[in-house]
Amino acid sequence: MKRLFAAFALVAALGACTEATQDLAGPTQPLGNFKLGHAEVVAPNLQQLLVSREATAEEWTTVVDSALERRFRRFEGDQFYHLGVSVEAYSLPPPVVPGKSALAIRVTVWDDETQTKLNKETELFHTIQVFESRLGLTREQQMQRLAETSAKQVEDWMRKMQAEKGWFGGNDPQPVGPAPAEAAEATVQ
Repeated sequence: MKRLFAAFALVAALGACTEATQDLAGPTQPLGNFKLGHAEVVAPNLQQLLVSREATAEEWTTVVDSALERRFRRFEGDQFYHLGVSVEAYSLPPPVVPGKSALAIRVTVWDDETQTKLNKETELFHTIQVFESRLGLTREQQMQRLAETSAKQVEDWMRKMQAEKGWFGGNDPQPVGPAPAEAAEATVQ
């Protein structure tokens, strides 16, 4: 029975680790003209939350930078953009302690050509592993999984901003309501 439980925990852990990176194996959907220049990751005010195993700021900056590089180096646009990321807080509960693994990061996207921020305020991302099998995960695997999931959240947000605001020279911003000329025609008829 113990072997069956251990095997199940191992399979669940391996499946969970690949979930956030499944899309990296397939063809890359372009992100407008996006090409990663630099991903600068810092952790000046890192907070450990709740009952958690310890991890240093250096460990977090390394694992988050690696996840961002892996995810964003695959885009081959023709304009450089930079990511500024601050690791804010984390929770890495030990296997038998109740709780959820979590990571909070703040992200700013910079346009290299114009030397301006695309988002005036930093965007805050919370990654919380609700269904996890910590019995089969080491602290390092928990950190990797959180970093990869956070990087995926950042990409999803950037794609949303591309569609809504025309970031990366991609899609034109989606209009909110009818164009002024159409609105005038609708009221005349």
